[in-house]
Amino acid sequence: MALRVYNTLSRQKEDFQTLEPNVVKLYVCGPTVYDDAHIGHAMSSLVFDIIKRYLIFKGYDVRHVMNFTDVDDKIINRANYEKRDPFELSAHYIKEYLRHMQDLNILPATVYPQATQEIEHIIETISALIEKGHAYAADGDVYFSVPTDEDYGKLSGRKTEDMQAGARVAVDNRKKTPMDFALWKSAKEGEPSWPSPWGEGRPGWHIECSVMSLNHLGEQIDIHGGGTDLIFPHHENEIAQSECYTDKQFATYWVHNGMLQFDGEKMSKSLGNMITIDQFLKEHEANVMRMLILTSNYRHPLKYSEKILEQTEKSLERLRSALKPELPGASGMDEDSVALLANELEVALNGFELAMDDDFNGAGALACLFDLVRVINQSRDQGATDEQLKPAQDLILKLTGVLGLELAQDGAKDAAVDPFIELLLKVRKNARENKNWAMSDLIRDELLALGVVIEDHKEGSTWHWD
Repeated sequence: MALRVYNTLSRQKEDFQTLEPNVVKLYVCGPTVYDDAHIGHAMSSLVFDIIKRYLIFKGYDVRHVMNFTDVDDKIINRANYEKRDPFELSAHYIKEYLRHMQDLNILPATVYPQATQEIEHIIETISALIEKGHAYAADGDVYFSVPTDEDYGKLSGRKTEDMQAGARVAVDNRKKTPMDFALWKSAKEGEPSWPSPWGEGRPGWHIECSVMSLNHLGEQIDIHGGGTDLIFPHHENEIAQSECYTDKQFATYWVHNGMLQFDGEKMSKSLGNMITIDQFLKEHEANVMRMLILTSNYRHPLKYSEKILEQTEKSLERLRSALKPELPGASGMDEDSVALLANELEVALNGFELAMDDDFNGAGALACLFDLVRVINQSRDQGATDEQLKPAQDLILKLTGVLGLELAQDGAKDAAVDPFIELLLKVRKNARENKNWAMSDLIRDELLALGVVIEDHKEGSTWHWD
């Protein structure tokens, strides 16, 4: 089955075909850096990390650009409030965001352009739009003329005439129509600004992304990504200015992730239910957030609650159960059982790819992995040895790795204490043989408090990290 991707532009799944053979040009709108990043930011970054990882697994060379908006009203207002330099403020939060991406096991982008580093290209692009009749200057500002783009509204499905009829009376009477949007904003006192043909000023938000994509990926890209909240007006405006500038289709596929919902409500500062990435990672490992996203459709709103997180953590532990070693006294499975396990590997791999080829269906891919986990655990109970279990466990690690899950991330760190845990299990075994149940329970409970789970079987005891 060929990879199929849901395209917001066509509102349907389409066969995935790249502009260049085996190369994917991917642009994802990044954050406006003026405050601590929250788990809504994490969700979008994780969605596109999963998509990127799977494209790499399919053999594509993914050229990934994610921008930072580092000059904006929000940044300026925050800097003024804190009496800080706006460039210092944005630099601080860029550094923090990159740290969060590492903490969440998100692959780095090929390049992270910043709006303030693209001013020359932005001015050149705006000038070209004016020359082509798609933009006009007005007292130091420059506006994109929406009526000059016959296709405006094709991404969001909105009609220009309806938007015009429903628009409020324009406060800025320098606009030719209320729907026109700013490409360049004239300088205000105390704000960062740059010289331009229209006077001192700074770029508008929408033009920044178009120029950064054009500059780092070329005139046409394969995938443009972001949250559904960006479809209108940001992405709609990006299409308009980019395609009017190049006279070419800007992006082949528009991919949007749903918004995070906290107990049924949209996560927002006004509701006071924002959870920063640092706050989340103090309570949960990074895998939990990724697993939460994988168990739902990335295009739909993601429900978030403590109850859902508990269920997600249990699902993660279920995956990890496949990595447990052989049981004490394992004598090995017969040839038929070994062949059956080998066949399940092919079934799991094919099912995984079929699911992910269907618009990155993470939930379907996980279902195939859980089926394999069940077979592995059954095989262990039938006496499978570590050698017999290894191919299936290796496949679990490989495919969960494709999804960005780190099931064995603590193995190297904990390896040094393994001999001491084994020694305590021997002491506990001796205590049980002498019916010293108090000592046996004490060792079990103290190890559990340290994150070590002991499981007793009729052949002996095994342990694993919680």
